[in-house]
Amino acid sequence: MEINDDIRILFIENKTDNVSLVREQLAGSKAHCLKLESAGTLAAGLARLDQADFDVLLLDPHLPDSSGLKAIAAVKNHAPTVPVVAFCDGDDESMYLQAVRAGAQDCLIKGQADARLLIRSLLFAIERHRRHAALRSLLLVDELTGLYNRRGFMTLADHQKKLADRKGNGFYLIFADLDGMKDINDTFGHGAGDLALQETAHILNETFRGSDILGRMGGDEFAALTIDSNNDSGKNIAQRLQDCIEQHNRRGNYPFRLSISTGTVHYEPNGPESLEELIASADKLMYEEKRGKKACRKG
Repeated sequence: MEINDDIRILFIENKTDNVSLVREQLAGSKAHCLKLESAGTLAAGLARLDQADFDVLLLDPHLPDSSGLKAIAAVKNHAPTVPVVAFCDGDDESMYLQAVRAGAQDCLIKGQADARLLIRSLLFAIERHRRHAALRSLLLVDELTGLYNRRGFMTLADHQKKLADRKGNGFYLIFADLDGMKDINDTFGHGAGDLALQETAHILNETFRGSDILGRMGGDEFAALTIDSNNDSGKNIAQRLQDCIEQHNRRGNYPFRLSISTGTVHYEPNGPESLEELIASADKLMYEEKRGKKACRKG
């Protein structure tokens, strides 16, 4: 974090005098530009988290529409990428450790947190969260391709599915398989096979947007989940992918040609399908396309 970075803070607190005090304390920082927004209820806070990006969340666990650990769990589930600092009453000693165990980065006591302690706690919460996220990414990213591994894809896709249900947005899930992987390995060696997987990942990155979720599910299988795809269609996505594959093969930089079979399913908000069921359906469609290709070659 650069010293002059703007830091956006959301304070979920229903007592206006506490909000005014915290705003005054943050205004005294000379090293950082600390921008505070507030919400008086948990529902209003969650809605604001959907509308804007915040660097850290300051949360009173006792709100008119939620209380205690439920409030902390709600914000962690709703916005897992935003670190939380609990802001507890002085007589609520039982909440301190529970708040941290529930996912808060720190817990401050109202009336005991001066400006220096408050600012330090917020900054440390952001930095600890970033470090934890960096370590966690090592467990969620496929080393060969740089895409998410199966665990990473399922984690992010499950969160996106919940977000789609809340916002009422559908999405497409695409399951893809690299055709002829065994032939590439047998003909050109496993080094070429690894290169084919890396090139497939590169093609997927070219096809999809940076906000979409891409994963290598294992072996030569890949998956993609689109974000806010209401203005797109499965046919458009498939055509973009095919165009990228053709461009790659025309360049002729490698001794092998790439071919990818895909299956695409659309998820409607609050649909009954689980993420695993969506993947299974897309996987089935992908194998139907692969069998069709084999039949054409034999014909």
